[in-house]
Amino acid sequence: MFNHIQHWATNGAVRAVDVALIRFIHANGHETAPAVLLALLMTSEAHRHGHLCLALTAALAHPEQLFNNPVEDGAVVNTPPPELFAQWRALTLPDLIEQLTRSSAVANYMNAAPERDDVRMNATPFVLAGTLDHPRLYLRRVWHSEQCIIHGINARLQTLIDLPTPQLRELLDSLFTPIQGGDQWQRIACALAARRQFAIITGGPGTGKTTTVLRLLALLQGIAIKQQQPPLHIRLAAPTGKAAARLNAAIAGHIQSLPVDESIRAAIPTSVTTIHRLLGARAEKHQFHYHANHLLPADLVVIDEASMVDVELFAALLNALHSTTRLILLGDKDQLASVEAGAVLGELCRRADAAHYTPTTVAWLEQVTGAVIEKPYLDQSGTALDQAVVMLRTSYRFNQRGGIGLFAALVNQFNPESFTERFKHIQQLFDKTAVNQSSKPSTAAANLIDSNQLVRIQLQDTTDPALRQLIIDGYRDYLELVRTPPALSLHSQMPHTPVLDQWAQQILNALGQFQLLSVVRQGNWGVEGLNRTVIHILQRAKLLPDLSHLPPEVLDHHWFIGRPVLITRNDYRLGLMNGDVGVTLALPIVDTTASHRQVLRVAFPANDGSQRIRWLLPSRLQAVETVFATTVHKAQGSEFNRVALVLPPASNPILTCELLYTAITRARQQFTLLLQDEAVLASALTQRVQRTSGLALALD
Repeated sequence: MFNHIQHWATNGAVRAVDVALIRFIHANGHETAPAVLLALLMTSEAHRHGHLCLALTAALAHPEQLFNNPVEDGAVVNTPPPELFAQWRALTLPDLIEQLTRSSAVANYMNAAPERDDVRMNATPFVLAGTLDHPRLYLRRVWHSEQCIIHGINARLQTLIDLPTPQLRELLDSLFTPIQGGDQWQRIACALAARRQFAIITGGPGTGKTTTVLRLLALLQGIAIKQQQPPLHIRLAAPTGKAAARLNAAIAGHIQSLPVDESIRAAIPTSVTTIHRLLGARAEKHQFHYHANHLLPADLVVIDEASMVDVELFAALLNALHSTTRLILLGDKDQLASVEAGAVLGELCRRADAAHYTPTTVAWLEQVTGAVIEKPYLDQSGTALDQAVVMLRTSYRFNQRGGIGLFAALVNQFNPESFTERFKHIQQLFDKTAVNQSSKPSTAAANLIDSNQLVRIQLQDTTDPALRQLIIDGYRDYLELVRTPPALSLHSQMPHTPVLDQWAQQILNALGQFQLLSVVRQGNWGVEGLNRTVIHILQRAKLLPDLSHLPPEVLDHHWFIGRPVLITRNDYRLGLMNGDVGVTLALPIVDTTASHRQVLRVAFPANDGSQRIRWLLPSRLQAVETVFATTVHKAQGSEFNRVALVLPPASNPILTCELLYTAITRARQQFTLLLQDEAVLASALTQRVQRTSGLALALD
């Protein structure tokens, strides 16, 4: 048995860590049953592919589907050999369950939901849960996180907050213009979330999620003030620094326009942080200042870009909240799920399209909002979770009849039977403004009809003139600002001046106007190859210093003026979080000998609601990468005026509808698709990510 497993690991079908885990269980748990060891191996391997658990019934019938899901950044995973599947298919479900229940490595919680106190970590590394019809096998730490989420949400779903209807209606009328046939879902979202301890507001790009939550905060604070109660203590957070900064900017830009009293406006928080900072992340791995025994002081917590939140972080958040603390999630249910296993927001919103509101919920919503909820959204059997989810349905950014909005909608309409029609429609969209390699840049520019334009570039190789022009046009503005610093010099001991902070902020803003995205990390069309190509193009255009003498492996980590960098791992010492973006600048210095020189510093936004800049020595940054090009996963939570996505030359399991949709919706004004073979795009339209868990079943 172990010879086979080691052979599979050697061939890349399973990981060495999976093999080590099974050997440990065999040696220390005295587990010898081949069926059990194989099930535990499959469970650990399934987790790598995004599944929270091994659904035993489906896994026995179609084990190959466990390995269909891509792993992060498109890393190549060899298909397990036929003999693994043959051994697995030879098992029967009753026999496998019986053997698992006898194993000392597996805790049996089938047909029995454990009490809250029993959800703690114990000695068994695996858990068997679910029912005889739907048995599921988990890694214990993953099961523990899922149970924390289930308990935390279920407890909040049981509570309805008693709100004064006249005051609620009055505030809603002041915050929203009369419906009169217009979009009513933002108003419905505010009303529904206001009376619940847990709520989700989901919707695509430009549907007004941020605007809605800002009005919701005004509504809640207005009710508290009108009832002569203290304002709510509200905390706002997002998974990454970039997402937090974007929400912060949106709130700051709209708060003054709210039609409310100044007392209400003053009670609305304008500072947004990351979830890790909110919980007080410590340098020690997986430890937070706030936890079950030291709760976060807050009446309400709002999490933006919730699709990016993985299961373990979401569980840590719920553990740190008092039972009376409200929780509101914002996000696009159709975007990519978290890089780690699970798809929390997607599962919680899986019935959002049809709403499934009960007659009681509908009657209350119509009473307090004046909206008329159509019959397709009613469901006599709607669940408690259904009553806490609102989907915003009108995009104010994109025209759904063309451009980016229609492209995103077509990608999202996953139906194998309509594939040919969808693909033909997408081709027609691009044919209106298609750009091939022989087109001049001016021709492409002339084809741009409006701000929601689609562009397609058919590439030959990395020397393609169309790619060169795209890169130069995309990054010229910020690099020209880099080369024109303020006319001042600083003594080496002097603090950085507001003038320099303003200059750096302008550069960061300009950098954020355009982003080149890739599907994978390796290869000429992956992030690593594209970053080298971009540097080469910008050097030849005299926008970057000459770095041609550096070999590629040195160039990838070399610090130079204008280098944009992305933090890839939380650095608690420096207060930088995964996803933070900075730019390398040359500061003028007058040293102690009165000599003038330049020193490199990396400028990061403070992400505290101010325009302040943090200046850091490059040598202090340990986990960074050049970010002229980045993966779609890394760009999630960010938006840019213009986005260009480079498709790989061949189909890849990571290129799914969710990834393509996420890439498209990063663009506010223009989306450019660069590809060599349209068959790669066609393949993406047939692939979706499927992640197995017990969340939806437990909350239905």
